[in-house]
Amino acid sequence: MDFKLNEEQETIKKMVCDFTVKEIAPVAAELDEAELFPGDIFKKLDQLGLTNLTVPEDYGGPGIDNLSAAVVAEELARGCAGVATGVTGSGIALFPVVCGGSKALKEKYLNEICDQGKLVSLALNEPAAGSNIKKLAANYRRDGDSFLLNGNKSFVIGASNADYLVVFARNDTGEPDQVSAFLTAAGSDGVSIGKPETKIGLRAADTACVDFKDARVPAENLIGKEGEGGVLADQASDMTGVCVGAISVGLARAAMEEAMRFARERVQFGKPIAANQAIQFMLADMVAGIEAARFLVYRAAWMIDQGFACGSQAAIAKLVATESTMRITTDAVQVLGGYGYTKDYPVEKYMRDAKTLQIYGGIGLVQRSLIAGELLDQAAQ
Repeated sequence: MDFKLNEEQETIKKMVCDFTVKEIAPVAAELDEAELFPGDIFKKLDQLGLTNLTVPEDYGGPGIDNLSAAVVAEELARGCAGVATGVTGSGIALFPVVCGGSKALKEKYLNEICDQGKLVSLALNEPAAGSNIKKLAANYRRDGDSFLLNGNKSFVIGASNADYLVVFARNDTGEPDQVSAFLTAAGSDGVSIGKPETKIGLRAADTACVDFKDARVPAENLIGKEGEGGVLADQASDMTGVCVGAISVGLARAAMEEAMRFARERVQFGKPIAANQAIQFMLADMVAGIEAARFLVYRAAWMIDQGFACGSQAAIAKLVATESTMRITTDAVQVLGGYGYTKDYPVEKYMRDAKTLQIYGGIGLVQRSLIAGELLDQAAQ
């Protein structure tokens, strides 16, 4: 087992780290306060080949492996988890197209999206169903040489700035397994994007509802075949778990580094508070949580790269990473005491972002259900 990043991955890591320090960290608080998606930062990252990370080089993407993509997400999140979420969301949305789209669909759209730096959002979640693919209410029906989409999607990351949407909907016959996926332009007739939600965290990543009312989608924009939406949604879910886990690790690192810096500088009773064993133990727990979460994220990313099924491993990575990060950011606020509760220091933002990451892509209870379900299925075989 080789736990060392290869030379290319180390180069990518350094490049993103340098970019984050220079371009993201200095404006993170401003973007959070304004709830502003940083289009200029996205353009600069696009010029560096660090957007739409899941797209192969043959179709205009960066052509990096998913482990490298996890490294990118972690380093971006060290500067701002909201920016990292907004930037990486497009690659997650395109993953079903990469995995299941026809060659013609990929050639027509992926090259355009990557060459022109366009944004894509994943429209899966619904008000009543959440991300449960079996409970989707949004539906589609065939109409000549196209499909008509109807329904509502909620909490769509990046919807306000999206050029395209990857939409999951059920055949209007009501058959339980007839869920399909479509690629449609966000500005199409019948597509209505709502006002961005006001969130406590990840505020630099806009989130909005999307309504479809007889939105017409060309038949060739069906991703894969009819009824393959469940498989494609599972693949997108695995990629989401890896990405959110990696963002959580980067966020936890930022919180730990700020807590450590403060603990070394803050003097009480004649000595830095870092000399207190209670503070040292909190810092040690932070490091342990970060290391454990990172290895789980890397394992899940590596499994996707190898073509292995990794539903439970991706769920474990997201569960452990987000819950560890919630503890770490909360402890960081505690280390800073009253200062940690003010906006003069970034740890209160880290804590808000961590809570949102626990929800984004499926809450912890959903991840636990997935993990337990796969475990029980294996035991029954």
